[in-house]
Parts: sequence; C-alpha cells; structure tokens
Amino acid sequence: MMKRTASLILLTILAGCSATPEAPAQKAQKTKVSPERSLDMEQLCKDRAAHRYNTGTQKIDVTGFEQFQGSYEVRGYTALNESFVCSFDPEGHFLHLSMR
Repeated sequence: MMKRTASLILLTILAGCSATPEAPAQKAQKTKVSPERSLDMEQLCKDRAAHRYNTGTQKIDVTGFEQFQGSYEVRGYTALNESFVCSFDPEGHFLHLSMR
C-alpha cells in the first residue's frame, strides 16, 4: 500500500512538471490614442495648417478625427474654406499635412 501511494505521489509530481505553461495572452496590435494625445494631435495639426496657410491657429477649424488602417487622420479647414488632412502613425506621431 505504501509503495502504491508513493508511486501515485511521484506520478502526480511528474505530471505537474511536464505540463506546458499557458502562453501569455496576446495583446491586440491595434493601439488606442488617449484623449490627451488626441488633443495634442489636433493642436499639432492646427499649428501645422496655420503655418502652411500663413494664418493664425484661431482661424483653423478641426472637423474630424478618424482612424484608418492603423493610422489617424485629423480633418479641418481654414477661414477661407481650404480643407486639409493631417496624418499620424499608429502611435500618434505626425506624418504629413495634405491640402485638399
């Protein structure tokens, strides 16, 4: 009886050691920009557009903030109805300003 109990304990210990550890949960590739960062992105876009159109930031209106295929776009227009789009990478870093 003692031999059988020892065998069961040994078998249980070995089975516990041979179990493969669970893989850590994978994080999604999609990053989300915080509200603070999105406001920074909007302000940077307004600054770049004001410089490009040679006007003050108070004359720049931001009309949209959208995510497209892992990047972000901030849309807007000037007081003279000239539209533009600022593009940002998935982490929220400025890429370029496009006039539309």
